Amino acid sequence: MAPLTPTWVQPSHPVIQEVIINEAEFTSKSLSKISLPPFGLYAKITFPPCTLADKPTYATVQFGRDKHLNLNSDLLYINHSCEPSLIFDMASLNIIAGPKGLKAGEELTFFYPSTEWAMDQAFDCLCGTPSCRGRISGAKDMTDAQLEGLWINGHILELREEQKKASGTDPVDAQDPTARALKVALEQAEKVVIAARSALMTYAQNGQRVAGGRPEQYGVDKLSVIESVNGSQRRGPTSRELSGEMGGDTIVA
Repeated sequence: MAPLTPTWVQPSHPVIQEVIINEAEFTSKSLSKISLPPFGLYAKITFPPCTLADKPTYATVQFGRDKHLNLNSDLLYINHSCEPSLIFDMASLNIIAGPKGLKAGEELTFFYPSTEWAMDQAFDCLCGTPSCRGRISGAKDMTDAQLEGLWINGHILELREEQKKASGTDPVDAQDPTARALKVALEQAEKVVIAARSALMTYAQNGQRVAGGRPEQYGVDKLSVIESVNGSQRRGPTSRELSGEMGGDTIVA
């Protein structure tokens, strides 16, 4: 398949991203123009320019169990790596720096199976990192060992659990009531976030406006990035952040 012809004005993120277009198919790449600390906000995924995709393609990103989006921007030129520099946090629709931070001039990459369950086009990874996973076709075809140590989106974790149940390898002991209760609570919390995000995107795409006639910011400006708390990772917004009290020195393209 020939590379996608951009339909957007380029560059779309001139302050933070340098796109290098190569003639060979699928060899274009992006470099960061900024430096960020670990888990610092790199860019937001907003509607528009993003649009919902009818089906997954090599140019879409999965953000739910069966939902996919077109980035419609130069963010499309962020390639895969098995040791990525970025995280696509699809619960909060934020792109953030990885646990090592981000340096100006560093290639922008993310781990495709962190968002994609079954990719439209599989490929042999040539990232050349010590932990290269080889064939990349989505999280569905990967082992626990291949996903270990990488940040994985909630919808992928949910699908993995269902896959394990179907194969009789569910990691949560059904005889442990505490573990089961915690798992159910987590599943319900993730459903609330997914439902709220879906409602916000529908609101934005219908062309609605907030009070006073000011364009809505697509429902993502008040959502948090991942935090590192005592060595653990947190996904999604807190109730305080959802109420609009979050402040910070985030970088927005």
